[in-house]
Amino acid sequence: VQLQAFGGGLVQAGGSLRLACAATGLTVSSHTIAWFRQAPGKEREFVATIGWSGTTADYADSVKGRFTIARDNAKNTVSLQMNSLKPEDTAVYYCAASTAAVLSRTKTMYDYWGQGTLVTVSS
Repeated sequence: VQLQAFGGGLVQAGGSLRLACAATGLTVSSHTIAWFRQAPGKEREFVATIGWSGTTADYADSVKGRFTIARDNAKNTVSLQMNSLKPEDTAVYYCAASTAAVLSRTKTMYDYWGQGTLVTVSS
């Protein structure tokens, strides 16, 4: 099983980026997929998660209304559209997959992790 996150980069505050998580060895439509992030010197924190059906999702309060998580079953990928970016969104973003059919904000619920992609938001 491999999860690969990509799409990070440098963007100005107020700008947008779209991250993608490509899965091999597992089917995203039968896993709960989440995005977490880790800023320098801080713990990894929950960002967003999407359920098996693709119709249920949960977001951290800090990103609600600005970020959107979605799955593309045909491409076996999950995306994170990030709008109105702020300098405090700067972090390495990781995607993770869980075999549990419940939305969770807890890192230990996720069985597989990608390597992360860096997002830097300049002020």
